[in-house]
Amino acid sequence: CVCFWRDYKGEYKMAAEPCDATSPETYTVQPPEPKEKKPGQLEKWQVEQYFEKGYVLVPNFFTREELDPVKDAISELVDVLANKLFAAGKIDDKCEKAGFYQRLIMLEKHFPGTAVLLHKLGVLPPAFQALWSNERLLNVMEQFIGPDIAGHPVWNLRTKTPRNEQVTVPWHQDNAYLDASCLTTLQPTAWIPLLDTNANNGCMQVVSGGHRLGKTATHTCCSGGTWYVDLNEDEMVKTLNVNLDQDVVTCEVPYGGVLFLNNCIPHRSLENHSDKTRWSLDLRWQNPTKSNGFFGLKDCVVMRKADDPDYVIDWSKFANTDRTKLQAKEMGKNMEDEFDATITWAVDETLGNSPSQETHRG
Repeated sequence: CVCFWRDYKGEYKMAAEPCDATSPETYTVQPPEPKEKKPGQLEKWQVEQYFEKGYVLVPNFFTREELDPVKDAISELVDVLANKLFAAGKIDDKCEKAGFYQRLIMLEKHFPGTAVLLHKLGVLPPAFQALWSNERLLNVMEQFIGPDIAGHPVWNLRTKTPRNEQVTVPWHQDNAYLDASCLTTLQPTAWIPLLDTNANNGCMQVVSGGHRLGKTATHTCCSGGTWYVDLNEDEMVKTLNVNLDQDVVTCEVPYGGVLFLNNCIPHRSLENHSDKTRWSLDLRWQNPTKSNGFFGLKDCVVMRKADDPDYVIDWSKFANTDRTKLQAKEMGKNMEDEFDATITWAVDETLGNSPSQETHRG
């Protein structure tokens, strides 16, 4: 629900008012509690906070052993990209001796846009699949959305290198990147950092309670030189009835922790002023019978069925379907240049938006 559009001349316009659609019950009413106790389930107060405040931080959810395969998969992705850049003559040093938190920073210096290229990768490694479908995570999702659970097509590997505008996400509601059909769909997000996060290295901030009216406010495009939509603070206060002096919460999530959010709460990431890449994943779920709001480009992947306890996830199509390429194709964008650091997305003209939006360079 993005309240801006491009007219027939290709000029950006902005809606005067926020989208009228509201659905507070989607984000504030809990489903029935699971009948049995399962590993990983949150305490009652944590679930209540999720629906009351729009978020809950769980500091010790994963073990290091559970996250190590994810870090290994990321290291492999970085290595593959470095080899491609080197083979194409884009860089003359693959920075192979650099560590997990430094290598991408060094590659970015040799070829600006490397962090965006890695962010754009749309194929899901097996280690990411395993984390997304982790039994304890799905047990939490059951507390949020019920026993029928699917993974949303929008997932992200965040490549937050220091002092890089292209990977610093401004205030927004996740609904602002999707179409109006999903405004009555609760889509919980798990934000999973791969190091201890704090205000210095780019942790998340949320506006507690900003979801309660069930409104998606006016967002503008684009923030700075990026592809991100932006929710102005004055607009947030006016439309969502929040007090930014009191409601902004800085969420310093430790390694092994998870920040759970809904798709209507305003949030942003802070600038990374450290000397390390702040790696993180954001993964999303929803009820598979409801619209995912992704413009019909890609279906959800079903992870659990209430009527089939032995259901096995079929990753074959989902994991190998690159959503970045699907979006580019929908927009008529040529993706032949694999080193083109631009992001393409579609938006919904039923909300005052044209689906012919251009890309924005990373």
